[in-house]
Amino acid sequence: MELYPAIDIRGGRAVRLHQGDFDRETIYDDDPIARARAFETAGARWVHVVDLDAARTHGTNRDVVVALSKALSIPVQTGGGVRDASLLADGVGRIVCGSIAVSNPGFTQSLISSYPGRVAVGLDHRDGEIRTRGWEVRSGVQLHDAVQWPAFSHAASFVITNIARDATMAGPDIEGLGDAVASTAVPVVASGGVGSLDDLRALRDVGVAGVIVGKAIYEQCFTVEEALAACEA
Repeated sequence: MELYPAIDIRGGRAVRLHQGDFDRETIYDDDPIARARAFETAGARWVHVVDLDAARTHGTNRDVVVALSKALSIPVQTGGGVRDASLLADGVGRIVCGSIAVSNPGFTQSLISSYPGRVAVGLDHRDGEIRTRGWEVRSGVQLHDAVQWPAFSHAASFVITNIARDATMAGPDIEGLGDAVASTAVPVVASGGVGSLDDLRALRDVGVAGVIVGKAIYEQCFTVEEALAACEA
């Protein structure tokens, strides 16, 4: 199982939102690039970056994301306001299409076909319903349906975030993620709720291909090195 240490960027700073609430923000670092370099030094093979401002169409941190990608020798996976392939041209390793995937699956399919292995589909949900535009808009689309849409069958992965668990460290939705793994051939990357090394092992055991971890690392519940060992054991 691959580990994706996470950096969420808002106003140029590394932050975390509690359950996706923009009014419940914790600032962890004024220098996201330094934070990413620390993840790389610790042995991470990927870094996951989210542009929270772009996700809400309230500005962009694109310059920071591109600079961060160029500062590392490991690939960056990025989401938040992704609407085309331009970030791939600027050196980002993989993009995560979220809102655009739900609103225009045909266009997303064309990106997936044009950039094999470099386009993931982000499915952020609350109680099984996909949310878009920075988790603020209800789509009416159910997670269990979206993972079976033919347009996404060749995506690099499904990045599945349970919004209610995000940044809570209360444990991931093991059962729901296991169901997703069983219902699609596309690799599943889990996001939301990880608070312990046991959580990582449980995700690994249900067949999750990758896991995004943010707050648990920032709050020193475990180190990147310890998380990598749990993912690989």
